[in-house]
Amino acid sequence: MKKIVTFGELMLRLAPPGYERFTQCNEFGATYGGGEANVAVSLANYGLDAAFVTKLPKHDIGQAAVNSLRRFGVDTSRIVRGGDRVGIYFLEKGSNQRASKVIYDRAHSAIATAKPEDFDWDAIFDGVGWFHFTGITPALGPVVADICLDALKAAKAKGITISCDLNYRKNLWTKAEAKETMSKLVPYVDVCVANEEDCADVFGITSEGTDVTGGHLNHDGYISVAKQMVEKFGIKTMTITLRESHSANHNGWAAMLYDGTTHEAFFSKKYEIRNIVDRVGGGDSFGGGLIYSMLSGKGNQDALEFAVAASCLKHTVEGDFNLVSVAEVSGLLGGDGSGRVQR
Repeated sequence: MKKIVTFGELMLRLAPPGYERFTQCNEFGATYGGGEANVAVSLANYGLDAAFVTKLPKHDIGQAAVNSLRRFGVDTSRIVRGGDRVGIYFLEKGSNQRASKVIYDRAHSAIATAKPEDFDWDAIFDGVGWFHFTGITPALGPVVADICLDALKAAKAKGITISCDLNYRKNLWTKAEAKETMSKLVPYVDVCVANEEDCADVFGITSEGTDVTGGHLNHDGYISVAKQMVEKFGIKTMTITLRESHSANHNGWAAMLYDGTTHEAFFSKKYEIRNIVDRVGGGDSFGGGLIYSMLSGKGNQDALEFAVAASCLKHTVEGDFNLVSVAEVSGLLGGDGSGRVQR
């Protein structure tokens, strides 16, 4: 099986202990994460050859970020070293009716100040079969968006399958900016991942009869959204994660997949996830599970179920990375969700 390459920003995550608030904590726990890096870790944990590409400073914090991926078997050999700082995000975990909060401190990070000549995509894509990025990366600035476009053109020229998680972040750019940029990038995409709001925020494509806040999801509406995305951009496989947010600790979790060739829609089993440990990286874990299952030759329904089950388990894991195995995901798919001690 050929290598998978993901491209984006790896960030330092600083979070108060447990459910403490920013204004009351006296210390922060430090870990690393970022959309595309999270996907690479998932794939490496599933036994695939996964590489992550970014730019990080040469200093010790930059090296610590690199090491956070190497320990899980991610190929970091194509990471460019340079720049002055590692991007930071602060996370305050929500509880029950209090929502989580994220504060970014990523301006002038190494990847945000990268230049197109930093990345030799022809060399990076040697022996590669799949390329993944998210809408977060081009949001870092016009030059980074141009770098993404360079990568997509090179990947398409080599016949590499391309996946994208739209991942709209309102703190990084406006809806108008996102639409202008992503409209140039998404036509290269074969497999697209979105949540219940991304398509509306970025492209104005909405699902009627859905109330995300109230937890009501209209399946027919999502089929319409997926169909419109396929028709507009030529996407081969469109997936939408379906999160019913009852509270910060209790979510319903499922997804749909729309096959752009057969025009069939598939819906997964829904998991009721209570006592969520950490939902950050939930969408990335879905993306990692989807890429793994599609590369493994699973059919649409089975690929979707694997991705949803993998993401369900991520909600029980602290940090951005989904540290679960294929066997654990398969166990949940087989009905073993009891949480009994494994001896």
